[in-house]
Amino acid sequence: MKKRVFVTLKPGVLDPQGRAVHHALDGLGFEGVEDVRIGRLVELDLAGDVSDETIGKMCEQLLANTVIENYRIEDTPGTGE
Repeated sequence: MKKRVFVTLKPGVLDPQGRAVHHALDGLGFEGVEDVRIGRLVELDLAGDVSDETIGKMCEQLLANTVIENYRIEDTPGTGE
């Protein structure tokens, strides 16, 4: 079973990497981009009996800094979960 965990900064938390990308896009002439937020994707290949609750514990203990980040767990496309 495969799962994806998307980790993003909480609203209001400064995102210097996103700011740099926004500035670069503007410098390249791309118009209409109002904000850029950078996050990360963690793909997990798991035994079939690992619950979303267990994955949530993984996120809270290691994969995300829950003080400044949110996370979202999703099935990967085509896994049938």
